[in-house]
Amino acid sequence: MFTKKIKYFLLIESIKDIDLKNIKIRNKFSIIYRNNNKTDDLDDLLKFRRQCRIKAIKFYIANNFSLAFFLNSDGLYLSSFNKNLNVLNFKKNNFEIIGSAHNIKEIILKKKQGCSFILLSKLFKVDYDKKAPFLGVLKFNNLSKISKNLIPLGGIKYENINNLKNVFCLGIAILSEIKKKPTKIFSRLF
Repeated sequence: MFTKKIKYFLLIESIKDIDLKNIKIRNKFSIIYRNNNKTDDLDDLLKFRRQCRIKAIKFYIANNFSLAFFLNSDGLYLSSFNKNLNVLNFKKNNFEIIGSAHNIKEIILKKKQGCSFILLSKLFKVDYDKKAPFLGVLKFNNLSKISKNLIPLGGIKYENINNLKNVFCLGIAILSEIKKKPTKIFSRLF
């Protein structure tokens, strides 16, 4: 068991990636829907959104303002490549804005965009690109002194989840492990 966090962000690329029955704790989980392929039907998305509401799971849409309004999502997720400062207008509509960043420059931009949480990538080495740079626990902790709302993302697996007790953060964000080992990862999060 690792140190419990306040928030858990689960990034999915399709609503088929996650079974909401595995989530048993209320008000701790947020799902970020990052579908670039647009394979999910709007009716299915509406049903999924309703299920999230019933289970008190926050639901965010990535970089698609019109879909976020249509689904009445809890907010927007701005990828690191999204540099649009007009998103501050959406904050007035009770939309929470979450962003992602890879370096200090992008962290500052996400603060200007009004992000309540910033997912900072990559914490650990990732499987899909072994040569890609990653922060590690010490660098992440140093960056967390700049901004208290940083959430680690990248390389978080079932095998290294115990290392998160050394990370100064309010929560964690998980992407690929949700698809690979959902029941194992959920059992470790409680």
